[in-house]
Amino acid sequence: MDNNHFVAISQYIDLLLDAICVVDASGTFVFVSAGAERIFGYKPEEMIGRSMLDLIHPDDQAKTLQTAAEIMLDQPKVDFENRYLRKDGQVVHLLWSARWSASDQRRVAVARDITQLKRAQQRQSALYQISEAAHAAQNLSELYQHIHQIIAAILPAANFAILLTDAENGLLQFACQAAVEPEAIVRHQAQIIQFAQQVLSGRSTLRTSLTQATASPGNDEQHDDLQHWLVVPLRQQNSWPGALVLFGQQPYSALDQELLEFVSTQIASAIERKKMHDRLQHIALYDVLTGLPNRLLFADRLQSALYRADREKSQFAVLYLDLDKFKQVNDEAGHAVGDLLLQQAAERIKHAVRSSDTVARFGGDEFVVLLEHIDALSTAQTVAEKVRLALNAPFALAGEQFYVYPSIGISAFPSQGMDEKQLLLEADRAMYQAKNAGGNQVSGGVGLSGE
Repeated sequence: MDNNHFVAISQYIDLLLDAICVVDASGTFVFVSAGAERIFGYKPEEMIGRSMLDLIHPDDQAKTLQTAAEIMLDQPKVDFENRYLRKDGQVVHLLWSARWSASDQRRVAVARDITQLKRAQQRQSALYQISEAAHAAQNLSELYQHIHQIIAAILPAANFAILLTDAENGLLQFACQAAVEPEAIVRHQAQIIQFAQQVLSGRSTLRTSLTQATASPGNDEQHDDLQHWLVVPLRQQNSWPGALVLFGQQPYSALDQELLEFVSTQIASAIERKKMHDRLQHIALYDVLTGLPNRLLFADRLQSALYRADREKSQFAVLYLDLDKFKQVNDEAGHAVGDLLLQQAAERIKHAVRSSDTVARFGGDEFVVLLEHIDALSTAQTVAEKVRLALNAPFALAGEQFYVYPSIGISAFPSQGMDEKQLLLEADRAMYQAKNAGGNQVSGGVGLSGE
């Protein structure tokens, strides 16, 4: 081939949008085509003589070295993907085809920039994962953790926060936060809130800031902390209920901003769906007036207690109580006073038992208590008496004092042939025994051992 042909071929190679790279056995660049500058941000002369490991994303170095070793064993590759770090610090996704030249002891490869394709795939994957997380998460805290993991898979998100506007005072509150250092969120809290507040009008912010860290007591060291920020509003139709904040020492690009904005609407929808689900679940499982578990939730916990007690050979008891003279208060003082009395009665019962016990309202003036892991019937009787005395104290309502007196029935497990329905029926029957005996007393509890 004459020199003119060689020059012509070199010119054609330089016109390629893909990059042709040649490295020696140690992975050092010995030739790079002009197309490399578009992909890597470096001029060819800046790459020649450097090791490819200087540019490969740290998380992809091991698999790249493994693939390079296979290529050098004469196993050509046509679809290998990895990530490189551009000169400006941004991540570029590459698709490589490569083979080994044994005669030249060189690896020859062509790199194609597939960053846009990967970003499109990341968008769709992130949307799907966020939607799945909204259904799978047991609560909001778990959903926030899932969102952080999803974002961290596509963007630098080691320092991460979600802020939501409080419905009562209109102020931004931290709903979720995560940081490389525990102090990072605290150190930058003022900036996080400031930037989040700025984007609530619907406009994202992408910036770099210089923050002087304050020296801690006993430590004279101070340093200027260069932080890169990406803050986007959580979009929900025509409102912005909060903001998503990422910051760290790695710069963000306009493409990163575009990607985060794309998923922010889905994140806002996922959070709102989970909030709505939690509200509906609370309405379904808790008494509206007292905030106590209702009959449905109590039945679930009672069944769980039966399984545990049967497996662990432990004991528990159920208290069923009714407030004598409540109807009289309700009729004479009105339903508003009656409601206040029930709310206060619920609080007194809760304070008379352990925090691990379940207090439920079954409706009207009927309450039920599940006492798990008790040693003997005397324990249940002691707790029941404590509840009775707590409810005997006068209720100061609407400038008057009112008195109600509880009748309390006890059922216990283990008892011969008892299931959850029979345990409740037995406690209810014992409660009526107490009521028929004059009220304001405790009855029942046969079946517990350890007396």
